[in-house]
Amino acid sequence: MKIFDGHSDILTDVTIKRSKGERNVLRKYHIDRLKKGGVAATILVNWVDPPYDKNPMDRMVQILGATFEEIGEMGDCAAVAYNAEDIENIQKQGKLAIILGFEGLSGLGKNVSFLNALYALGIRHAMLTWNEENEFATGVSSPNKDRGVTDLGIQALEKMEKLGMIVDVSHANEKTFWDVYENTEKPFIASHSNCYAVCPNARNLKDDQIKALAGRGGVMGMNAWPDFISSDGKPTLEKFADHVDHIVELVGIDHISLGFDFCDFLDSGSTQSFQETALTATPEIENASEIPNFLRVLKKRGYNEEELKKISYKNIMRVVREILG
Repeated sequence: MKIFDGHSDILTDVTIKRSKGERNVLRKYHIDRLKKGGVAATILVNWVDPPYDKNPMDRMVQILGATFEEIGEMGDCAAVAYNAEDIENIQKQGKLAIILGFEGLSGLGKNVSFLNALYALGIRHAMLTWNEENEFATGVSSPNKDRGVTDLGIQALEKMEKLGMIVDVSHANEKTFWDVYENTEKPFIASHSNCYAVCPNARNLKDDQIKALAGRGGVMGMNAWPDFISSDGKPTLEKFADHVDHIVELVGIDHISLGFDFCDFLDSGSTQSFQETALTATPEIENASEIPNFLRVLKKRGYNEEELKKISYKNIMRVVREILG
């Protein structure tokens, strides 16, 4: 079954390996697993990972440089998509369709206008913040629960909607979520967030947030990171599927997508800032090649072929078509 994975940090691995002199990182280390898992499209993000968050602009530029060097070498297996039609055309060529995104805008400093440059480079997706508190918004790790989107952040949201970029609220604290909701008009997504009612983790969305996102026509991508699946330290595929069931009961099948957030290729230096337990993966879905295992669990629960296609691909593509055209 065709998969659209709405969130991946592969560009971090590309940057690390290219800085050590390696080339063709996507082809050598990732493309086979993605193909085995059925991934036909994905959002690859520019993530300023710890400890580089101390100088986010430098890291942002480094990742952008590595990304576009890599793009020049991956023409036989993948290509960047700028709109929905590109995604379909790239897949017809047997290649992975990539949407370039940003997991937080800390690297922009106070420069909202730089979003124009990012769009010109092909960036079609962004979150205002990762876990941190920055010039634009407030992430879940901030102790300041009353701080949400700043005036600069509102300007950024307006520019993103005008340009045609997908707004993403994963990693936003509650105040930022609601500020995004109040200051946008188009559908927005939570690319890799699960349900707070099933697993009370700050990174997961509460029921009123899920209803608001769905009411706007957005989707939320199911996240395979263990801490967001189960609070008992024993994540399983069945518990992962409980999040899907909860969303269906709450808002229906049309607002679920996939955003696995696989971290199998990241070292502990990148994950320790958000890792809550010793677990770094959920059994039976530890990397992209194991995605079919999750779909089999959903099928056993009674989800039919059309419903699985919506979860796997169609729902998020609906949003992509509306925002990117």
